Amino acid sequence: MKILMVCLGNICRSPMAEGILKHLAAEHDLDWTVDSAGTSRWHLGEPPDRRAIRTCQAHGIDISDQRARQFSPSDFAEYDLILTMDDSNYQDVLAKARTDAERERVRRLTDYSTNGDQTVPDPYFDGRFEDVYVLLREVCSDLIRAHT
Repeated sequence: MKILMVCLGNICRSPMAEGILKHLAAEHDLDWTVDSAGTSRWHLGEPPDRRAIRTCQAHGIDISDQRARQFSPSDFAEYDLILTMDDSNYQDVLAKARTDAERERVRRLTDYSTNGDQTVPDPYFDGRFEDVYVLLREVCSDLIRAHT
């Protein structure tokens, strides 16, 4: 399975989700490809936010080699699932879909939550990276259960 995680700037939530899902997929011996992108161009080529890197490192996950990129309509052909962090990201990605088949690949990551989580909050301004890590780890575990 090929999965793309999408947030706004591709420096906080989606890189963390990419790193967490890669880590969990490896633990479950799953042959999954996981990447991330942002709907904006603000941080192209930049590494994840240092707070995201530090939070993931505290849990044994290294995301420091990732670089921000922008979501492209060509990603629809590349990925089986395109998972967004919030409603705004979801609408931005759907707006680039050209067919029903492309639209069907797009979901909110929290659609997989077994705890009723509605969105992955952006920790960029409030600094709640640990809370976001915990939520992402839980939802990524739920995603693996749903697809294995």
